[in-house]
Amino acid sequence: MTVTSALSVRGLNKSFGALVVAQAIDVELAPGARVGLIGPNGAGKTTFVNLLTGFLKPDSGTIALEGTPIEAMSPEMRVQRGLARTHQINTLLREDTARDNVAIAIAERKKYAWRMMRYTPQWKHCTEQADALLRDMGIADVGSRQVRELPYGQQRLLEIAIALALKPRVLLLDEPAAGVPSEEAHRIHDVLAKLPSDIAILIIEHDMEVIFRFAREIIVLLQGRVLTRGAPAQIKDDPEVRAVYLGRTVV
Repeated sequence: MTVTSALSVRGLNKSFGALVVAQAIDVELAPGARVGLIGPNGAGKTTFVNLLTGFLKPDSGTIALEGTPIEAMSPEMRVQRGLARTHQINTLLREDTARDNVAIAIAERKKYAWRMMRYTPQWKHCTEQADALLRDMGIADVGSRQVRELPYGQQRLLEIAIALALKPRVLLLDEPAAGVPSEEAHRIHDVLAKLPSDIAILIIEHDMEVIFRFAREIIVLLQGRVLTRGAPAQIKDDPEVRAVYLGRTVV
């Protein structure tokens, strides 16, 4: 059987007592999809990503990655199956170099005991791959610098490099431009446009310029449910979406 969906979510529900955070969410990502997920604060966007990645357990519903059910898998197993994410607030190893941050992700994907292999040919291979990814992100010159020394925009690019080091089939980007000064944000936009075309990508972002430039389909969440979905032009002109954003023009 040919698998047509990179990610398939059906009837996903989650509540914390009386607080409903996910209501019958259905989402389908084809291979190579570029989908934006938007909604006001508290709509359930990051909760949805946490359900997908296994940091929260749904009350009901199914999640399949390339046809394989993953809702019972641990977060680590989901990464191994090809589901990677970035975080709204980065989780980098600040005392390590940029190169080592990426190389560690590569070593973990290959199941190398990287703490014991710093001077082995395998580690050299990991660092060479890390340098290639840093070049792809446009930050090859910071490989030997500690993360804590890097401007925040470069840290966000580094986190994308780490996610790509995991060789994902589906990549979840949680506000990749959040906190990045406007003069650096264009570098994030350029990298997003050049991400591998075979990876299905779901991006959460408050910056509507980023969403409308990147996404081919946009899903709007409100109070844990899908309010509407459609092509960027449809979403831009949707009166319900404008109401959700308190009358602001969503461009």
